[in-house]
Amino acid sequence: MVAVTSSEERKGSVAGHARWVRVSHWVLAASVLTLAFSGFEILMVHPRLYWGKAGNDLTPALFELPISRNYKHGGWAPPVVFSPGAHPVVSAARTYDIFNQNSWGRSLHFLAAWFFVVTGLIYLVTGFTSGHLWRHLVPCLRELAPPLLWRDIAIHLRLRMPPAPGGPPYGLLQKLTYACVVFVALPLVVLSGLAMSPAVTAAHPGLLDLFGGSQSARTIHFFAFVALVLFLIVHVVMVALTGFRRQMRAMTFWG
Repeated sequence: MVAVTSSEERKGSVAGHARWVRVSHWVLAASVLTLAFSGFEILMVHPRLYWGKAGNDLTPALFELPISRNYKHGGWAPPVVFSPGAHPVVSAARTYDIFNQNSWGRSLHFLAAWFFVVTGLIYLVTGFTSGHLWRHLVPCLRELAPPLLWRDIAIHLRLRMPPAPGGPPYGLLQKLTYACVVFVALPLVVLSGLAMSPAVTAAHPGLLDLFGGSQSARTIHFFAFVALVLFLIVHVVMVALTGFRRQMRAMTFWG
């Protein structure tokens, strides 16, 4: 029997990721964190979500988020009457100090979005051409058998996951989650974000019809990004539970 050195053991224990996967992973991670920070700030300015083509402080909202002093303010000036007996004109003059940091928040959000979109496109193109997406992220039909799926769910619910190798191959729930993120959540976030851009929708008005209006796109954008943030939190927790040092080494300078 051939003795295995410590360096050989480490090499066998950490599979590692392709260099392009590691680079795109960290650029996307930094972009998502920046988008989350700037998006939250933008939402603080107007913490109301609507459905349809239009929405503002004077129209009913689906719901409001209590995340700034702009939440359910009720601080409107009395309606203005221009002549006796005329119907009052609705006034949009506020009587309170509104929180408004929209300019830098939107600029930072759009800047991070370009890093997110360009890096994501590079990841998808490289993943398709290299076969990475089909080999490692998309589960085979035989893997989707109910007993196998339930077994993987039970293992995760009991927190009895085996130590991760630091790279592919992935478990069934990992594949399903990654596939949903790459092929559903990320495109939905990008398309709904583009649907809120007047310049984009002026050139491609069908994008607004796809989401039912800019306010619907904003609401969908919010929930899709919340799903991404929840994925990121669970992802970090799972990395910590299945071998943080090993996986960080495989996703940073290994290879």
